[in-house]
Amino acid sequence: MLDECKALSNETRLRILNWLKDPEANFPCGDTAELGVCVGLIQQKSGASASTVSAHLAILQRAGFLQATKRGQWIYYRRDEERIRAFTADLHSSL
Repeated sequence: MLDECKALSNETRLRILNWLKDPEANFPCGDTAELGVCVGLIQQKSGASASTVSAHLAILQRAGFLQATKRGQWIYYRRDEERIRAFTADLHSSL
């Protein structure tokens, strides 16, 4: 649980998770229905460098909050809602 909490301890990572909660509203120019949101759109919205955004996404993925799908040269991210629900339930029961 500590790794998950550390992943959530960064404002940019929290914003990314929040944006991906409603990808159609936050990334209207992308086709987000099937695969998720491509890294380029997340990077563009965040205003951070590509390497910084990639690092944030990797941390969120390792914590189990994101799922990644690779299509060709593109990687698409979406929230793992089941994992997020399980984490919040564990956090609630622990506190």
